[in-house]
Amino acid sequence: MDTALESDAAWVAQQLREADVAVALTGAGMSTASGVPDFRGDDGIWNSEFDPASFHRDRFVNDPAGFWQERVRLHERMFPDDVAPNTGHDALAKLESRGILHTVITQNTDGLHREAGSYEVVELHGNASQVVCEDCESHFAADAALEQARAGDVPATCDKCGGVVKPDVVLFGEQLPQVAYSKANRLADKADVFLALGSSLTVHPAAGLAGRAAEDGSLVVVNFDETQYDSEADRVIRDDLTEFLPAVEALV
Repeated sequence: MDTALESDAAWVAQQLREADVAVALTGAGMSTASGVPDFRGDDGIWNSEFDPASFHRDRFVNDPAGFWQERVRLHERMFPDDVAPNTGHDALAKLESRGILHTVITQNTDGLHREAGSYEVVELHGNASQVVCEDCESHFAADAALEQARAGDVPATCDKCGGVVKPDVVLFGEQLPQVAYSKANRLADKADVFLALGSSLTVHPAAGLAGRAAEDGSLVVVNFDETQYDSEADRVIRDDLTEFLPAVEALV
């Protein structure tokens, strides 16, 4: 094990051992090793392949058919067939099962934390494997809606009432789900240790959770690039999450 990684992992493991409440916030960098592309990096899909305006709430309302045509392309780019939890996801699930990690708050919509076995997960931006009907508010697995759209039958519609369905994710122009965001704020306030993992900490209001947690607890930022909250962190770490988190879990 690299000396710097070992030192960082040992320090974080000690913090976790001493914490009553430990919380993790995960961003896109948590899932890139699983094959899920980054959104905002230099080669991120917002910069290279897709226009964020195509996934704005206004586009969905005014042109649901066009929205769904683009959504199928985006979904297939985001979630290749071989996407699966990586060792970082697995380590967080193990830390929770051992009673060391209280909750994972995630900005990701890929569902990989739950697939890895994490139970206490707050999905701030929703879950792309689900759709919700705009009329009757029923929730369904997204598979049927995606198949309908792939076949050219757009917009995708509800099996129950025939209303237009929307991916159960936060579109541009929409607010975070109030229940999830309120819970995330409470956790940030309670956390003795708050791990910001693979998040650029630029997308608000979710990014503000790190600053909130730093007010009374220990903030640890693990990200390859600098973030605006590095100066508030007790430790800033540039290690690979797929190596760092298993090392931490082994040392707690």
